[in-house]
Amino acid sequence: MTEPLPGDIGPPWARLDQRMLLVHPVTEVIRFIPVLIGSLILGTSSGNPAWSIIPLALIVGFAITRWFTTTYRVGPTHVELRTGLLQRRELSVPRSRIRSVDIESDLLHRALGLAVVVIGTGQQADSGEKFKLDSLDARVVPALRAELLAHTGRPAGTHVQATGVADEEAARARSREIGHWRPQWVRYAPLSLTGFAVIAPVVGAAFQYGLGEWLFESEAAQDIGDRAVAAIVLAVLGLIAVIVLLVSLAACTRYLTTYFGLRVLNDGRTLHLRHGLFTTRQITLDLARFRGATVNEPLLLRLSGAAELEAIMVGENPRQKILPQAPRAAVERTLAELLSPRARPGGAPGAPPGAGRPEAVTAPEFRAAAVQHAPPGQPAPLSTTGPEPRAVEAEPPPLDQGTLPRPSESEPRASSPSAASELVPVAQLTARLTRHGPVARRRRYTRALSPVVLLTVAVLAIALDTPVSPWWWLLPVVAAALAVALAEDRYRGLGHAVLPRTEAGPAWLITRAGSLDRDRDCLEAPGIIGWTVRQSFWQRRSGVATVIAATAAGKKRYHVIDIPLPQAWALIEAVTPGALGRR
Repeated sequence: MTEPLPGDIGPPWARLDQRMLLVHPVTEVIRFIPVLIGSLILGTSSGNPAWSIIPLALIVGFAITRWFTTTYRVGPTHVELRTGLLQRRELSVPRSRIRSVDIESDLLHRALGLAVVVIGTGQQADSGEKFKLDSLDARVVPALRAELLAHTGRPAGTHVQATGVADEEAARARSREIGHWRPQWVRYAPLSLTGFAVIAPVVGAAFQYGLGEWLFESEAAQDIGDRAVAAIVLAVLGLIAVIVLLVSLAACTRYLTTYFGLRVLNDGRTLHLRHGLFTTRQITLDLARFRGATVNEPLLLRLSGAAELEAIMVGENPRQKILPQAPRAAVERTLAELLSPRARPGGAPGAPPGAGRPEAVTAPEFRAAAVQHAPPGQPAPLSTTGPEPRAVEAEPPPLDQGTLPRPSESEPRASSPSAASELVPVAQLTARLTRHGPVARRRRYTRALSPVVLLTVAVLAIALDTPVSPWWWLLPVVAAALAVALAEDRYRGLGHAVLPRTEAGPAWLITRAGSLDRDRDCLEAPGIIGWTVRQSFWQRRSGVATVIAATAAGKKRYHVIDIPLPQAWALIEAVTPGALGRR
């Protein structure tokens, strides 16, 4: 509903949909449930039921006033929002700085035909400073999103008159589906370490508040004592199994509710994601601000042949997920589509395969280019580790590998098998990484074994003071075996590569590190705005350094860890020639 307010010049101000009067009271009441419970207890104990009614009336009244105090308007250059009852606040966002438009709808919003629109500019803001329109008629949201994103993919300063629904339908018609979610992928949900990271503080807090004393000082524990060590071990293992089961169920539930029905569409200018079971979310990203991708491979996912795909976007969420836990074949297919010249602004739909993007370099061409552009004194990537770069396939991988579906008449226009067959292996994933040498390996082992040494000293000190069971010596032995395996895996996962600049596209920096949580970052050289070569005291003594590529996108800093110092300068020169200047 649009209502011009007196004294304003420009487009008329608009209010939120009137149906929000049914939404906000409910959400506010749910938000203040602890307060309402406290007032109910107070009213019951005092014998005055008004104490439980007054807070409820105040909360509902405050929620209703938001409709009268919230207005917005979309001007030719700015989008403005006015909110607040006692303290008025006005947000103004230049339309040229709008980088994403997110649309959310929970069950209540969907039942009433409403949606929540969140406008993102790429800047970090407090939750109270977000440009959030809650709630709008879901029928007008597509036209509003098309109007707000009309500037994406076009040169700066070019004025475009949006046509609302027509632009939205045209964009949807030329969209290609580059990835989607499948129900069988839920089996990968428990393999992420995030669930255990959430449950660990809960268990720790429980033990801190007396759970451990209650368990070990109970009569059952005293009766067992030292007579049944096996029973204690079985009890501990059973407790761990219960925790793992609960965490796995929670992870699967979250995975289903968050990513159910995920579809990733690309129209050449924007990347559109839609997912969610109870609360649906639509995310629109400007591909002109795309600077690369991160393939996240935690240990358990890596062992099961799965991975996650995240986009590196200027000003966006550093962990903007494109695909959740999914088979690696699906991740590679989506990344190939994302890096395809047809998927980026300026890429011609009819261009030959790989034109305009560096991933079009085939394996022999990549090796030749790497040898030709290798800096003096630095070995070419031919002597490095990793899988051999694959040749261009004449036929696409079978579509029943959990990647892309076959298009049907009832589905929107998506990637066809003929389009998929034009994809070539992603050099950012198949490029062989350069190892960082024996010094880096020694540092991995030193860091992993140092806690084991401290543990051994602690057990030895206890044994010298009081006799201990021989079973205690299993602790440092098991810890040493785990530390050695961890150190070796961390070294094998450590490496970097440089895809040299070609006529088809810019240079790329590929860096990988980690073991339990391993990331392979693929960053475009034009997105790098600065370099830092950092050396700690021990790194200086060992002759290695950490090279940090600074960028305005993603995590802002991408590290190449423990690289030999001479190779650090050669790496910078290879990625961004001339950045070092004259020394």
